[in-house]
Amino acid sequence: MALWWVAPIALALQMFALSRSERKYLSVLTFALTFNLILLHWTSIYVGSLPWTILAVGLTLFYLPLVAVQRLGISFFPLIFIVLEEIRNRFPFEGFGWARIAYSQADAPYAKIAAHGGAVALSAITVLIALFLYALTQKQFKILVVLPLLLIFIPLNFATNQTVNALLIQGNVPLLGLDFNSRAKQVFYNHVKETEKALKENRNVDFILWPENSVDVDPFRNPDVFETLNGYEQPIIVGAIVGKGEQILNTSILWTKEQQYVYVKQHLTPFGEYIPIRSLASKISPLVNDVRDFSPGNESTIFTINKAKIAPVICYELLDDRILEDAAKTSNLLAVQTNSATFGNSAQSAQQLQITRIRAIEHSRNVLSVSTTGYSAVIDYNGKVLQKSDMGTAQHLYASVGLTSSTSPRDRYGDWALVMTLIWLLLVACRAYVYRR
Repeated sequence: MALWWVAPIALALQMFALSRSERKYLSVLTFALTFNLILLHWTSIYVGSLPWTILAVGLTLFYLPLVAVQRLGISFFPLIFIVLEEIRNRFPFEGFGWARIAYSQADAPYAKIAAHGGAVALSAITVLIALFLYALTQKQFKILVVLPLLLIFIPLNFATNQTVNALLIQGNVPLLGLDFNSRAKQVFYNHVKETEKALKENRNVDFILWPENSVDVDPFRNPDVFETLNGYEQPIIVGAIVGKGEQILNTSILWTKEQQYVYVKQHLTPFGEYIPIRSLASKISPLVNDVRDFSPGNESTIFTINKAKIAPVICYELLDDRILEDAAKTSNLLAVQTNSATFGNSAQSAQQLQITRIRAIEHSRNVLSVSTTGYSAVIDYNGKVLQKSDMGTAQHLYASVGLTSSTSPRDRYGDWALVMTLIWLLLVACRAYVYRR
């Protein structure tokens, strides 16, 4: 279980520090840089400390407007903090929302708020609880600040009358690191081997799910791979790198003997699947020259298998609110395919699992999350991990998963969830400001 309570306490301590410190810029920089360096250390595993440091410092600069509380008052801290968080989710390079406070709250007793107001509302209530704690140190009792906590008592009823039997395959890779697929087709054969082992134990599955990059050669151009995938009786959803003319595509493919349906990853990973400002980036790391830019897709796709309407979500897309909302509205099951091999045995996979749990709550969908090396997991729409694999091993998981067609309040509200959250934070801040004046 994650230490969810650390976040509101840490934020409350930062509010206290800002209220006392004469060097508020230094206080904010120290807080933000420490947070980002620890959280994102996994980015340095194979590319060195310089890119990690630049990323952490760059994100830290987004926190500097918090010093405005010197004039406005500490009650503006939650509003400024959440606005900055939303900016980071969108800018630069289409945003990097990994550090969203909401993603640390999967085990919090109030995590259910994400189903009502999304990840932004969960982040907001976490910061508001911090403000409540800070107020207590000032011998103030601001119960109205955390009034949105009442949302957790509103019942959410979701029908899951039908189920689907899935087989998740975590095939592992021959070598962790940036060269995880350097041996042609080895990752593919690892997944074939684990699939055959699993099917010998139980063939009663409606479909098989493989992770991102599990097919490490273009299956449409490699006859051996094509025929192997055609050999399965069950539909199989695979992650494959596909060439289309001069383009390289990161895809999820629903593969059947009769036909193949392809989803192309829409939100690509900056500096991983494409290189922004390449001329500058190449001076920071020579590994940039080894990255060939992928081409993004431009639409969501639903894979239909019996009664299951499965929305594929590929790795980094978990951070994109729009993609997740579109996927949830048109599906009754989410399938997250990821590849953690390039981050070794670091905390990256565990952090991503926490993000996936929040997304499950937010969109009221059961989630099948499968990785090449772990953690793979079955997560219900309450964010509970029902099954989980180990790291760095070949494993498989059987799952009988409910198909949920009901729409979460957050998805019914759409962008209004963000608007209402910001309005509440503004009311909290302005009320305190007027009172102080």
